[in-house]
Amino acid sequence: KMKISVATLQRALAGEVGMSAELDEIARALFNGQIPGSWRRLAPDTLKSLGNWIAHFERRFEQYSSWIEKGEPAVMWLSGLHIPESYLTALVQATCRKNGWPLDKST
Repeated sequence: KMKISVATLQRALAGEVGMSAELDEIARALFNGQIPGSWRRLAPDTLKSLGNWIAHFERRFEQYSSWIEKGEPAVMWLSGLHIPESYLTALVQATCRKNGWPLDKST
């Protein structure tokens, strides 16, 4: 979504396509160093600046890509997960199943 919107914005600025309200909002946000609203929905809420948000987004993307290609990592960057609590819950459940422990006594 981000890559497509930036490419479309570039085409709109070059006059190749019309400027929609969404593209105008993206252009205004980028010009002001803010995160466009349509991009905010792609990641957890944050108070980061645009530059820091993009760097964080790229690290998260790399983590997910590596997980898909190489399997679950031995060390997980929890703040890079969209909902880290869900991952931790899954770890507890998997450990309980693996060891035959009752789940209700795991917390």
